[in-house]
Amino acid sequence: ILARGGSQGLSGKNIRILGGHPLIAWSIRCAQAARCVDKVVVSTDSAAIAAVAKRYGAALPFVRPARLATGTATSVDALAHALQWFKARGQTFDTVVLLQPTSPLRLPRDIDGVVRLLYARKADAVVSVCRSEHPHWWMNTLPADGNMAHFVHPRARHANRQGLPVSYRLNGAVYAARGEYFLRRKSFFGKNTFAYRMPAQRSVDIDTAEDLALAQLRLKADKGSYRYVSVR
Repeated sequence: ILARGGSQGLSGKNIRILGGHPLIAWSIRCAQAARCVDKVVVSTDSAAIAAVAKRYGAALPFVRPARLATGTATSVDALAHALQWFKARGQTFDTVVLLQPTSPLRLPRDIDGVVRLLYARKADAVVSVCRSEHPHWWMNTLPADGNMAHFVHPRARHANRQGLPVSYRLNGAVYAARGEYFLRRKSFFGKNTFAYRMPAQRSVDIDTAEDLALAQLRLKADKGSYRYVSVR
């Protein structure tokens, strides 16, 4: 679980309160409740986040280096650092699962489902996705002058949404890979990566106060599924 102290969007978001618990606690408890997870580790540069993570039972064997906790540092580099830290001490892992604290509504069965799919498909990696709100043929980049001559795919210009291919997007909830594959490639994406589909209601990715409010509403609507977070 990667949780740096700084945030360019919502200040202190990794320990903002959701449903009575700090945001990062939802990922920690979810990992602890998953059947396939043997070790729950938090990588952070923040003493405040570390204190919360320890209180909820995560391991914090190292402090993340400052160079890997900036706004431009990547999660891939931070995860590689964690795996290399353990490898230097003689410990390797068959599988590594990355959980972002900003995806609190995933369930333990999603983590287990991703790992089961990894082995069932003999995959190198599996990444969670959810159905996109709109067809990808309705999306594009824009030139500086805003011209839309090539914005919409030709087949989508006069089509109803129902007649277009279903699109999926990364939802940020669960990433899994074989440990040695990840260390070698430093990526979850390759020719042998597969998608694990999740519903939109479990795919909230918190970057803003509005996202946090949406997560609170969805949590309130389905309290029963998330009882595991309160277990001590």
